Amino acid sequence: MKRSSVKELLHSDKFLQEVHVKGWVRTFRSNRFIALNDGSTINNIQCVVDFENTDEELLKRITTSAAVSITGTLVESEGKGQSVEVKVTKLEILGDSNPDEYPIQPKKHSLEFLRENAHLRIRTNTFSAVMRVRSALSFGVHKYFQENGFNYVNTPIITGSDAEGAGEMFHVSNFETNKAPLNEEGDIDYTKDFFGKETNLTVSGQLEAETYAMALGKVYTFGPTFRAENSNTTRHLAEFWMIEPEVAFNDLDANMDLSEDFIKSVLSYVLENCKDDLEFLDNRLTQEEKSKPQAERSDMGLIEKLNFVAENNFKRVSYTEAFDILRNCKPNKKKKFQFPITEWGVDLQSEHERYLVEKHFKCPVILFDYPATIKAFYMRLNDDGKTVRAMDVLFPGIGEMVGGSQREERLDVLKSKMADLNIDEEELWWYLDTRKFGTAVHSGFGLGFERLVLFTTGMSNIRDVIPFPRTPQNAEF
Repeated sequence: MKRSSVKELLHSDKFLQEVHVKGWVRTFRSNRFIALNDGSTINNIQCVVDFENTDEELLKRITTSAAVSITGTLVESEGKGQSVEVKVTKLEILGDSNPDEYPIQPKKHSLEFLRENAHLRIRTNTFSAVMRVRSALSFGVHKYFQENGFNYVNTPIITGSDAEGAGEMFHVSNFETNKAPLNEEGDIDYTKDFFGKETNLTVSGQLEAETYAMALGKVYTFGPTFRAENSNTTRHLAEFWMIEPEVAFNDLDANMDLSEDFIKSVLSYVLENCKDDLEFLDNRLTQEEKSKPQAERSDMGLIEKLNFVAENNFKRVSYTEAFDILRNCKPNKKKKFQFPITEWGVDLQSEHERYLVEKHFKCPVILFDYPATIKAFYMRLNDDGKTVRAMDVLFPGIGEMVGGSQREERLDVLKSKMADLNIDEEELWWYLDTRKFGTAVHSGFGLGFERLVLFTTGMSNIRDVIPFPRTPQNAEF
C-alpha cells in the first residue's frame, strides 16, 4: 500500500479511506493517542490506538522518538486542534527508542543543549521548521536565477588565491604533520606539496565567477566557503554557504536592481510556501521577545518583518549621506553608539546600519559609494579617487545582508590598486587576463546564505540555522 505523508493526510478530505503512514512518535498519551510526525510538516497527525485490543508489550514500545508504521482509517477528528485523525488498525514498531536514554524529551530545551545534540535537534519543532525554511530558501535561490537566465557555476573549494585579501584562510596540504620539507630560506617548500603551491579553502568564488560572467554573461555560485577567523560571535561560522551572482555589462545601478529583486523574490517564495513553519517561528519569536527588556524588543513580528522587506522599495543612499545622518543623529550626539561616528571613512557597524533601516528611513536601505580604504581591491574606483562603486544592502534587525560592487574593469587601475595592497600580479594573472581580452563593465554581489536563513527564521544565533555548525574549537558530528 502506498505510504502517505503526514502533510498530505492533514490536507486530505477523503474520509473513511484506508491510509498508510510512517514516522516518529512525538508523544503518546493515555495509552491511546499517538502524535506522529514524519518531517513533512511541523504539524503532527493524531493516530488513535484501540488499546483494549492492542498487545500490552507493543504499547510499552510506543515511546517518544520511536519509529512506527501505521495503517488505519482516516476520519474526522473528534478532538480539538486537528481536522483529521487516523484510527489505527495495524501498528508496527520499526525502531525502538529508550525513553530513559533519549536526550530530546518532549519539553523545552536550551539552544545550547540542542547544539550539543545537533544530530538529534532536528526532531524538535524549532529546528525542523528552521531546516524546512532553509531548504525552501535554497530552492528559491536557484529558482530565481534559473528563471532569469543565469548559469550555475561551481567554483573551486580549493584555491591558491585569497579573494578578500584578509589572509584568514584554512590551509590545504598533503604534508604529514611536522614533516613538511623546507626550502633554503627555512620556509615550508610548497612546491613539493600535492598541488605544487600553497593552497587554501576558498573564502569566495567571486573571482572565478567573474571569469565565467565574461563569457556566459550571467552566472551565479552557491556553495560552501570557509574563513579561519577566530570568532565566537552569534554571526560567525568557519564554514558557511555563499550566493554570488556576477553579471557582465551590469553597472552599480543594475547591480542594486538585481539584489533588490532577488531578495524580494526569494522571501516572497518562502512566505508563500512555508506558512505553517513561519507561523510557528513567528510565535516562537514573539514569546522570546517578551523575555527581553522593553528597550530591546523588536517593533515587528517575524512575518511582518519579512513582508516589510518583500513589499517595501529599498532606499538608496550614498555612504557620505549616511555618514552625515549618523554623525548628526541623537544616539551619536548623546554617545549612545558603541562606536561613535566621528570622521568620514569609518567602517559602519551593525548598530549604525540598523539605525538607518529601523529608525531613520524605516525601510530596507542600500548604501553605495563607500570609501576606497575600507573596501576590496577589485571594486571600481570612482572619479573622485576616494570612493568605490560598492554597495551594501541593509536589513532590519541584522544590518548588512548583501555586499557587492561594480568590479574594476580597467587593467591599469586594477594593477595599481593591487600594487598598493602588495597583491602579487603573478598570483592573479588569470584574473588580470579578463581585463586584457574584451574587458567590460561588470558587477556582482555576495550574500551569506546562513545570514539570510537567520533573518528569515528569526533565530538569534547563526549556529542554529546550519545543520552542523563549524566554529572555533568545534568540529563535532
